[in-house]
Amino acid sequence: MAQVRNVVVVGTRRSPDSVKIAEYYAQKRGLPPTHVCLIDCVPQEEVALVEYRDTIERPVYEFLERQRLTTSVDYLVLTRGIPLRIREGGFSVDSALMSAPLKLPFLREQGRFHRNPYFAMNAPFSRRKFGFHLATRLDGYTMEHILALVDNSLKARRANGVFVMDMDPKRNGSDYRRINESIRKAGQLLKQRGFEVVLDDTEKFVGAVNDVMGYYSWGSNDHSFNLMSYRSLRFRPGSIAETAVSTSARTFNRTEKGQSLIADLIAQGVTGVKGYVSEPFTIALCPADLLFDHYTRGRNLAEAFWSATPFLMWKDLVVGDPICQPFANK
Repeated sequence: MAQVRNVVVVGTRRSPDSVKIAEYYAQKRGLPPTHVCLIDCVPQEEVALVEYRDTIERPVYEFLERQRLTTSVDYLVLTRGIPLRIREGGFSVDSALMSAPLKLPFLREQGRFHRNPYFAMNAPFSRRKFGFHLATRLDGYTMEHILALVDNSLKARRANGVFVMDMDPKRNGSDYRRINESIRKAGQLLKQRGFEVVLDDTEKFVGAVNDVMGYYSWGSNDHSFNLMSYRSLRFRPGSIAETAVSTSARTFNRTEKGQSLIADLIAQGVTGVKGYVSEPFTIALCPADLLFDHYTRGRNLAEAFWSATPFLMWKDLVVGDPICQPFANK
């Protein structure tokens, strides 16, 4: 197996699971020992900003500098145990960490955002070109689910379907309508290119679909949401998903309270999925047409999700192996 040189995996020594996941990913992907970064942050879901700076951002970038990887590494893979959210402002640790080289301030004023210079670009990403990294993480309800993210990435192959695009016609306000129209456009684009698509624009919440390659819905924000239907979807290796749900990545622990979680989709076999650690506002959600068009035209998992992400240093979190790339041109 050829060694992967543009990925660094990050774990915390304070969590045996985190270390195990980092080592498993490194072994499966052929990362050299110099590309495994172990830090000492406390395994918790939320971290204070000063603690984030001292125990996550600073040691990770010191490691990259020490190993002379500052500009040669494009992707950072965080593992379960690394905090999800920065307490002050509810920002995503993942988005903050990958954007750190840009030295952007945290913006807490409503309506102010840092535009993502990679947004809408169906082109290869590199740290040298764009000045920051792309981050994903390996997380889920159980170790079995988390390690399956890696295994399913390695099994991923080009497949024509099924792509489930589930609109909610009752979400017809201006910002909501934009998401619905992006879901519709994604379904139409994929159909035109020969993919098998379930494009539902009725009030029904779609469930019980097998071999799903791509999924986008309103999750628990759908007026007809049904948890059993949501949990009845089954995904094939290489599949990706997004839901228009404000706090879908607030936790990777089982709970029946609050909005629907992307952790359920991970448990059901999805290979990559995007969520939000706190309220991102509708304007920050991935346009479905960009996400699925870029992925099926050959971008890898990290490129597809982050090229469909409007902002940096925000609430976004992407789960999966960043270099999963089933639709790459051979």
